[in-house]
Amino acid sequence: MLAGRGISSNIVFHALTKKYNVSRVIMEDPVSRGILIKKRIKRFGILKVTGQLIFQTVVVKCLNIVSKKRKNEIIQQFELNTSPIPAEVLTEASSVNSPQVIDLLKSIQPTLIVVNGTRIISKKVLDSVDATFINTHAGITPKYRNVHGAYWALVNKDPEHCGVTVHLVDPGIDTGYILYQDIISPTTKDNFTTYPLLQITAGIPLLYKAVDDFYNNQLKTISGPSESRLWYHPTIFQYLYYRITRGVK
Repeated sequence: MLAGRGISSNIVFHALTKKYNVSRVIMEDPVSRGILIKKRIKRFGILKVTGQLIFQTVVVKCLNIVSKKRKNEIIQQFELNTSPIPAEVLTEASSVNSPQVIDLLKSIQPTLIVVNGTRIISKKVLDSVDATFINTHAGITPKYRNVHGAYWALVNKDPEHCGVTVHLVDPGIDTGYILYQDIISPTTKDNFTTYPLLQITAGIPLLYKAVDDFYNNQLKTISGPSESRLWYHPTIFQYLYYRITRGVK
């Protein structure tokens, strides 16, 4: 398993261990916040990035506080295990694209690698071993690629594409061939910070199916929506506007 730090990786790991043997988890460090901000400013401009940062540091923090009860409800209802990944299977790395990871993969020679919450995986890593890479994406691809797929689908009044995708990994941003997709149905108690938990709960059964298909040599791909688009973090101005005018929390 190639993973980023966070609760979703913990949940996916423990879900997988209920049915399969996960021999190794390689967990990468997050990208430097300073580097991310510089890249975003270059791409979007300082005004938009400032709005995104205010949203992330103020609004998301507040939503996390008021959503604790709802998150616990989801975790208990679906029996999600959020405890840390055991140290005996864990290897830490600066990046999934580092030479260290390539060397480790070559030494392990895995046939199946489950990806969760990492940066874009380079072609060099994908080609380093004869393995199938499978990712669970929090959005319906290719219509809602990159981040916050459920939120943007609700903003767009597109509930039939508010969901989760399990797909093969290629060097693009959520452009790999689709294996399974399903939608979620957020309640009035849900918001920006709880949508991802609902997507994980919907994604785990799909991931089980994909892994079973792999081991039974029955992997098949399906078609997704014809539209393809990348989505990014909302700014505080966008969030407030859509909350007031469309009721999307």
